[in-house]
Amino acid sequence: MDLTLHVWRQPGPQSAGKMVRYEVKDISPDMSFLEMLDVLNEDLTLRGERPIEFDHDCREGICGSCGLMINGTAHGPQAATATCQLHMRQFKSGDTLYLEPWRSRAFPVVQDLVVDRTAFDRIIEAGGYISVSTGSASEANLTLVSKENSELAMDAASCIGCGACVAQCPNGAAHLFTSAKIAHLGLLPQGQVERDSRVLSMVTRMEEQDFGACSNYRECEAACPKSISIDWIARMNRDFLTAQLRRRDGGEG
Repeated sequence: MDLTLHVWRQPGPQSAGKMVRYEVKDISPDMSFLEMLDVLNEDLTLRGERPIEFDHDCREGICGSCGLMINGTAHGPQAATATCQLHMRQFKSGDTLYLEPWRSRAFPVVQDLVVDRTAFDRIIEAGGYISVSTGSASEANLTLVSKENSELAMDAASCIGCGACVAQCPNGAAHLFTSAKIAHLGLLPQGQVERDSRVLSMVTRMEEQDFGACSNYRECEAACPKSISIDWIARMNRDFLTAQLRRRDGGEG
C-alpha cells in the first residue's frame, strides 16, 4: 500500500504547528496503524529528520495511551477500536490521511500528536477510588454482589481513559469518562459509603477543568473504543442531584 499522510507537527506546547505531508510506500495491510507510523519514523530518522511523536504503550487496546484524530475521527474509521488496534487494511492504497492530536482545550498539545491528559488524572484524584483498608484479599464470596450489578460495573470499568470522548465531542465534554469512573465504583458494595461524596467531588473537579458541557450529541459514545454508553451520564446526573439534596438536608455525603 502507498499512502499520503498529512501529519500535525508541533515542536512544543508554545510553538506554532502545521500540517506536513509525507509519502509512505509498501505498507503491509496487516500492519497496525502505529506500526505504519513506526515505519515512517524509521525513514525520517534515516533522513536525519525529527520523528513524529505519538503516545502509545501496550498496543493492545488496554492502557488508553494511544489516540489521534484520523481524517477527523477519534481513533479512525473502525468502530470500537483504539488506534493501536486499527489495521491498515481499513484503508486503500492511494488514500490520503490527515493525522491530528486530540483537539480539546482541556488536552493541550505537548508535541506533534501527543497531548497532556492530566485533566483526567485530576478528576480521578478527586474521588475515583475507595478508601478502605488494604491487605490480603478476602474470600470473594464474603461480599455479595448481584450478577446485574457486577456486569454493569464491569461495563463501566472497561473505560480506558484514552480521551476519545472529549476529542470527538463538539463541546469537549468529559462526562462519559467521568460518569463511567463514578459508576463502576458506585455499583459495588465497597463503594457505597463514599458514593455521594465521590460524585460531588468528581463532577465538581470535572467542571473546574477546561471541559465543555454535555449536550447529548452522542459523539462520545460513537468514538469510544470500548463502546461506553451515554446511559452512564444520565446515572451520574441523577446521582449528583441526589447527593446534593442529601447534603442540603444534612444527610450522608
